[in-house]
Order: sequence, then C-alpha cells, then structure tokens
Amino acid sequence: MSFLRMSFAVLCLGVACGCTSTNTSNTARTAVEQLLISNAVDQALDRIDFRPFAGQPVFIQEKYVDCVDKSYVVASLRHRVMNAGGRIVDAADDATVVLELRSGSVGTNTSESFIGVPEVALPGMMTLPEIQLLTRTYQTGTAKLGLVAYDAQSKEVLGSGGISLAQSDDSNWFVAGVGPFQSGSVRSEVKRKNSERAQKFTPSRLPDSVAFQPPAPAADTQEGGAVQFTSGEQPAQ
Repeated sequence: MSFLRMSFAVLCLGVACGCTSTNTSNTARTAVEQLLISNAVDQALDRIDFRPFAGQPVFIQEKYVDCVDKSYVVASLRHRVMNAGGRIVDAADDATVVLELRSGSVGTNTSESFIGVPEVALPGMMTLPEIQLLTRTYQTGTAKLGLVAYDAQSKEVLGSGGISLAQSDDSNWFVAGVGPFQSGSVRSEVKRKNSERAQKFTPSRLPDSVAFQPPAPAADTQEGGAVQFTSGEQPAQ
C-alpha cells in the first residue's frame, strides 16, 4: 500500500471515530469533583472509632483545618462524634474532651492517557489529525486527616490519636470516542445509593437513611406537681 493510500485510510478512520466530552458543569465545580472529595473524607472518618467519647462533652478544634470543602469535613466529624454518643459544645471551657482536627491533604488529581496515532505533519501544508482509539480519564480524590484528643482541663493527651488517609477514584474510558464507560468508587457509591434499601445502622458507618428521635417529653408544673405530656397530648383546660 502506498504512503498516500495509508494516509487516506488513517484519515478516514479518524473521521469515523466519535468524539465525546464529559467535562461540563453548570456549577463552579463538577459534581464528580465534589463527590471524589466527600467520598474520600467519608472513608477517612469511617476508619476512626469515636465511641470512647460517648457521654462526654466534646469541643471540636478546627483552626488547623485549611482545605477545600472545610465545612463538609468539620460537619462530618461532628456528626460522627454525636452519632457515637458524644455531646458537641461550642467552647473548650464547657468540654471535658478537646478533639483537634487537622488536614494534610484534601483535593483531587486528574490524569489522561490514550492509545492511538499522534498528530503527524506531512511535507507541505497537510497535517494528519490525532486519532485516539482508546482514551482514559482517571480522577482521584484524597483525604488525609489528623486527629488528636486531649483533656480540656489537664491538657493531657487522650490516647495517641493518629492520621487517617483514604482515596476515592473515578475512571472514564472512551473507545473510538464512544463512552464514557465508567468505573471506580464514586460510580459504585452512586449506584449503590440509588439501588439499595435502607439497611440496619452499624456504628462504623453513617446510616443510609436519615432518622431522628424527638426530645424528652415536655413537662409542666401544676399545683406543685410535675405533669408530663407525650407527643400530641395537650394539657387539660
């Protein structure tokens, strides 16, 4: 086959290949980027046992947290402490435990690779376009969080504390421009959340369904005695 015929065949193949772009967002950041970070944060916090704080007033010290999505990181920590039985207070003076949080890394990385033919400049003005037969876009979200707890009064360290590191990922494959064919922890999480039913709560993870309990029944005092009313009841007139 002559060089001209080979060039023409490659050009036809390039025209036949599809072209797809998924990096589109109507918000400042794509949903995938936000899911990568929140997924990694959740995984990192899920590996920490907060049960020793049960029944204790806990103050969350967050001044050493400097990262993207700080509000989600701090709120997720607060939720887990409360879920383990701890009581969050707004000042260290009201606490018996100070839980100090720091961020080592909270962010995303993206890498792209392809199998195909790079752009070829031919003699003269003609240039053969780049042909990507197999393309992969790979994104990761990483969360490295450090925690140390100490007694609010004596300042003595309560255990050694430590660092929790987790990573989420999202992979998109394109075959001749057709795709994406997705895989990774983000896709698995979304698919699982969309398909599974509410499961029984386990202490190591947040429940998949949101449920709350009402406060203790309100009490009223009548003629020196305490009268309690359950939800929906009204005091006698």
